[in-house]
Amino acid sequence: MWFTFSSANIVFSTKGIEVAVGTNPQGLAFDGANMWVTNSGSNSVTKFTPDGTVLGTFSVGTAPVGVAFDGANIWVTNSGSNNVTKLRPSDGSVRGTFNVGTNPIGAAFDGENIWVTNSGSNNVTKLRVTDGSVQGTFSVGAGPYGLAFDGANIWVANRGNSVTELVASNGEVLQTISLAGGPQSVAFDGTSIWVTIPSANRIQKF
Repeated sequence: MWFTFSSANIVFSTKGIEVAVGTNPQGLAFDGANMWVTNSGSNSVTKFTPDGTVLGTFSVGTAPVGVAFDGANIWVTNSGSNNVTKLRPSDGSVRGTFNVGTNPIGAAFDGENIWVTNSGSNNVTKLRVTDGSVQGTFSVGAGPYGLAFDGANIWVANRGNSVTELVASNGEVLQTISLAGGPQSVAFDGTSIWVTIPSANRIQKF
């Protein structure tokens, strides 16, 4: 048995804090002070404190999925409008909208640039954080989804059963590893790369 106590958009329970956000929430990011979530079904992002207080909801493109923080800005991939929105964290104001490939999903920061997976065009786009200019578009495997930076290289999970490693500085493909099961999410732990394989109910470490 557990109890809930509702207050505005916050639900407190013995199991933690539940925050009511937009429709079909997808990606999450932390900006050093607050959390951001993409609401894919309502074309918006919600900013809230770690204790669950909603600070604002801001419009972005169509069907946002991925979100990343570059140390100064929030970047959101809009899978339905084939672009990326750059937001100022303090007030959620739009600082730019930049075209990328088809059906952008994942976003990652490499210390200088934002990388975006374009699931519908089987490539990744590298954007300069200062002005959103495209620094390159690089082919990867089929259906790229999640990605991560390991300090030197970008790792991309391709749902078409592979993982691609690229040099962050120039986009050169170092290797493409076959990996059955539709790899999806990627994370770096400081030493190794971890990839989720949903259809196989397992995680692969590289």
